[in-house]
Amino acid sequence: MTGSVWRPLLFLDVDGPLIPFGATPRQLPGGYPTFPDASELRVGGVNPLLSRLDPGLGPRLVALGCELVWATTWMEEANECVAPRLGLPRLPVVLWPEPDQEEGRDGLHWKTRGLLAWAGGRPFVWLDDEITGTDRRWMAAHHPGPAMLHRVDPAAGLTGADFTAVECWLRAARPAPPTR
Repeated sequence: MTGSVWRPLLFLDVDGPLIPFGATPRQLPGGYPTFPDASELRVGGVNPLLSRLDPGLGPRLVALGCELVWATTWMEEANECVAPRLGLPRLPVVLWPEPDQEEGRDGLHWKTRGLLAWAGGRPFVWLDDEITGTDRRWMAAHHPGPAMLHRVDPAAGLTGADFTAVECWLRAARPAPPTR
């Protein structure tokens, strides 16, 4: 990559990485309610799982210096419901194609091909709880630039160790400054 600006994409899933499945809903600063029964999708028009969001993740994600992009089935709802609770601005949203009958038969995650197309050759990080070795091998064979496909433990969500792994990858993947 040439030029003085190197800003990779960061594709971000919601369920698992940001809303951990193993978390206990709690009262968060800012008055977001706690819902004791997360089995219901919506209580009073609000998704009870939103109480599992850690507002400290937003500043940590921004500090990575990547262009953040929603890569989630929440689609635009991520901007409406998730971004404000994390202190994030509106982010671009990957629009998923209609499911293909053959999709996933080769073990490839259904998001993988779409993210490759969206990246358009740019370097990127993909944070998701469903990434497998098949996705990594396929991306390595088809993406011309640096890419980090990082699986987040859905029981814990994004942790300090995940941020450290991404920061290390970003440092290693950054192109060397031009020599004079």
